[in-house]
Amino acid sequence: MALGAGSGEVGGQELLTEADVMAMSAPAPDHKVHYGELPLQFGHLRLPDGEGPFPVVVFIHGGCWLAEYGIDHVGPLEVALTDLGFAVWSLEYRRVGDEGGGWPGTFLDVGRGTDYLRVLAEDHSLDLDRVLAAGHSAGGHLALWLAARYRIPPGADLFEDHPIRVAGVVGLAPAADLEGLHERGTCGNAVHRLMGGSPAEAPARYATASPMRLAPIPVPQKLLIGAHDATWGPAGESYHRRALEQGAEDVDLVVAPNSGHFELIVPGTETWSRVTEAFRALLISVHRADSDPR
Repeated sequence: MALGAGSGEVGGQELLTEADVMAMSAPAPDHKVHYGELPLQFGHLRLPDGEGPFPVVVFIHGGCWLAEYGIDHVGPLEVALTDLGFAVWSLEYRRVGDEGGGWPGTFLDVGRGTDYLRVLAEDHSLDLDRVLAAGHSAGGHLALWLAARYRIPPGADLFEDHPIRVAGVVGLAPAADLEGLHERGTCGNAVHRLMGGSPAEAPARYATASPMRLAPIPVPQKLLIGAHDATWGPAGESYHRRALEQGAEDVDLVVAPNSGHFELIVPGTETWSRVTEAFRALLISVHRADSDPR
């Protein structure tokens, strides 16, 4: 099952394909840590050089929320973000097709893994006031959801008391419009399988899981989509419009001209320079907000 646009030629170069990305590898992480007892409840922790405390990126990989797409293909991205000076906590989680994946397990795993930063900070020099959530495609949806968790009311399936505060979000081709993706049947209608129904059948679920319903999410957001990503690009664009309509003031959308779906997560591409710029700008924005005496 194809993840998205990844064929064709742009500027004399072939766009990266799903096969290109899935074949990538990276050195083992500094630490592989389980945040829960189940086999898929783990993360890769990579630490930059120096003494810290380090700003943190919680990264959530994509793959249509489906079990067949795991964490290993984002290893090079994890390394590159660490080279930028971030501690990287890259999460694996149960997905559709895994026992307990889908609703609500996928969301609960990502939330639990993020909150596990409090445990990791006991042994590692992590700055929990500078936690950025980031993700690609389905992971971009989950990154935005992490930043909005505090809005979920008690009693809801996804409620968690005192979740880790996310200071900003980088969404790479974020699958942020669950309703639109469901309507289009994208990726074999993975949204229906994730949510256990349509927006009409499960409105309460979408109200606590779709960034379209949770907007405005009041943290700085950098959204990047590929100009040649016809499958997932529209979901990022529609979320951006929705956020602005709801009064969001710090949600930037960048359309990368030489990118399909996958260039956004591959260090060394022309598009990657735009990704690093987004992370650096967001970190500066977060630092200024923390320093504001108001």
